[in-house]
Amino acid sequence: MSSSGGSGSNYSGSENPLPPPSPGLSLGFSKSTFSYEELARATDGFSEANLLGQGGFGYVHRGVLPNGKEVAVKQLKAGSGQGEREFQAEVEIISRVHHKHLVSLVGYCIAGVQRMLVYEFVPNNTMEFHLHGKDRPTMDWPTRLRIALGSAKGLAYLHEDCHPKIIHRDIKAANILLDFKFEAKVADFGLAKISSDVNTHVSTRVMGTFGYLAPEYAASGKLTDKSDVFSFGVMLLELITGRRPVDSTHTYMEDSLVDWARPQLNRALEDGNFDGLIDSKLQNDYNHNEMARMVACAAACVRHSARRRPRMSQIVRALEGDVSLSDLNEGIRPGQSNVYSSYGSSDYDTMQYNEDLKKFRKVALSSQEYGASSEYSGPNTSEYGLYPSGSSSEGQTTREMEMGKWKKNSQGFSGGS
Repeated sequence: MSSSGGSGSNYSGSENPLPPPSPGLSLGFSKSTFSYEELARATDGFSEANLLGQGGFGYVHRGVLPNGKEVAVKQLKAGSGQGEREFQAEVEIISRVHHKHLVSLVGYCIAGVQRMLVYEFVPNNTMEFHLHGKDRPTMDWPTRLRIALGSAKGLAYLHEDCHPKIIHRDIKAANILLDFKFEAKVADFGLAKISSDVNTHVSTRVMGTFGYLAPEYAASGKLTDKSDVFSFGVMLLELITGRRPVDSTHTYMEDSLVDWARPQLNRALEDGNFDGLIDSKLQNDYNHNEMARMVACAAACVRHSARRRPRMSQIVRALEGDVSLSDLNEGIRPGQSNVYSSYGSSDYDTMQYNEDLKKFRKVALSSQEYGASSEYSGPNTSEYGLYPSGSSSEGQTTREMEMGKWKKNSQGFSGGS
């Protein structure tokens, strides 16, 4: 089957359901289909020289189509049930979206057991790479703000302009791709969920990345768009502080960036002094008003209560300076929101959450029970964009685990699935 030269980046509303579509879901798009041989030629036989990244999903290679267009070819692991689910989810979801701050799907390939996705190539690696990579130059403040605003706009589009809304589920620094102007594009829709109603989705499988997981989702499988908002707040904290989401020197990663930052955020918002919070590499070279806005947004996004977190469109307006920070806080004083009121009739207090999450992390990292079925994607692993030097960052993994198995191993678990 011949490609159209990768021109599928132009969105079309034609009703051409992708074979094989999920039951009941009709896709409105027009994308190129590629043969295995075409993609092999484009990537020079999937050569190591063209390898951009790898992880639990498989491999990503840079390719050049006959018309000169650069693409990234994501080759999913053959015969993997997880890979098949992610392929289906990703094609269905990313084919429905078109936004300058989301990575575009150019086409796909289904050949025997092979499943490949072809994306636009985003040339400048990831936020993770530029912010945390070894021996990287310091990311200046205007660049940090640009990345925050671009990724916020992409996420706001998924949550508020797509019908039904799309919940990404794996927002993290490694999934924010950058062009040479450091404009951000949200990538990796393999874990995304289409939310077809306003009710909270409850999943028996919790998937995401340690350090970024919203507490109510990590502990119960309750998934809403506010789970993404929490993860985005962690990313804002990374941009503000220059720190990783989790202190990887701790065996089970009890000390998260959010835990460390919360009291610092409260103090900074009360007295306007950011000295104890901001990345020392910035050497105080930043716009104070812009920093105040980002600090306020971060504090609001990582609230314990999902219900009290802002919508992404509110975050966009706040980062742009179009709303007052008091509007963002909706009358909540810093530090006031300390219960998981989205959790239901019972308050899920901080101490219980911390105990449960420690057990969750310990089971996830130490149990051989998950070894065969879980898919891993480290924080430096995204659609594409591993460190070119081969260096890797320590830290969290994206993985899937059965909540039932966790409950069996964790007596402190609160809230059922």
